[in-house]
Amino acid sequence: MPETILVALGGNALITPGQPPSIEGQREVLRHALGGVVDLIARGYRVVLTHGNGPQVGHILLRSEAGRQEEAYDLPLDVCVAQSQGETGYLIAQVLEEILRRRAMAERPVVAVMTRTVVERTDPQMQTPTKPIGPFYTREQARELKTRGWRLVEAGPRGWRRVVPSPVPVRVLESASIRRLVESGAIVVAVGGGGIPVGLSAEGRWTGIEAVVDKDLASTLLAIDLLATTILNLTDVDHAKLHFGSPNERDLDRVTTMEARRYLAEGHFAPGSMGPKIQAAIDFLGQGGQAVVVTRPERVVAGFDGLTGTQLRESFEEAAALKNDAICSGTP
Repeated sequence: MPETILVALGGNALITPGQPPSIEGQREVLRHALGGVVDLIARGYRVVLTHGNGPQVGHILLRSEAGRQEEAYDLPLDVCVAQSQGETGYLIAQVLEEILRRRAMAERPVVAVMTRTVVERTDPQMQTPTKPIGPFYTREQARELKTRGWRLVEAGPRGWRRVVPSPVPVRVLESASIRRLVESGAIVVAVGGGGIPVGLSAEGRWTGIEAVVDKDLASTLLAIDLLATTILNLTDVDHAKLHFGSPNERDLDRVTTMEARRYLAEGHFAPGSMGPKIQAAIDFLGQGGQAVVVTRPERVVAGFDGLTGTQLRESFEEAAALKNDAICSGTP
């Protein structure tokens, strides 16, 4: 049975720094980002893609705010997440099909699944927004936006960003359907933006919740359900870092789960940014996953092969033994 790999694309990794966001700009970034993913598909691996939506859902909200002057209807946050799933899932599927055709692999179907993620309405995170969405703002812009009731935080040297509630995901409603698609040979795009956050109503119906689910935590739930062996977390940095933004900043290369827990407890990874990626890696490895890699999209193959990026394992001695077994069996 071919191994399943989950590739998690960060929303910020789909935007070219310093360039105005656009649909064609995202397509161009995806053309560079997904070439390596197709290389892994060509090796015989089953691949599921998830994606973030921080910048995209932020722009949807901005358009909704601007549209109020034209009497456009308001969009609740769960509907904004659904819109971003449709937009980004469509672009990923389009570009993947383009590359597959070029590589004489056009017979492989690409399916984007509208995905809902269950969260608890009573989650404490609903009262303490931490998830950054939308573009970066200057200090002056942030000051003006706070007068609208937005919550903003300083997000490093690039400026300020809006933050919204990000409750912990409990399960992915469409997991079983996604699993059947993967087993059929489809390349699946799912859990966009962490999934549309839903909870049970008093009448027992799934209804939307005004929040954004962390894509990395939700992706881990899906990876565990699919018995994936590896998560490739593709973001806008080469490595996770210690002492980020300080003169003592340094890249992390090989990290065990024990070390990752310690670094997380010491506060090295920001909430709503690298923190959930590391927590998700710890969760995945603790549930039987073999490897998690954090790196840039253009380095996905080198990252998968252990040549770059932050490599996270339960233990590296065990990882070496698993790799030797795979080499001996001759199967991915």
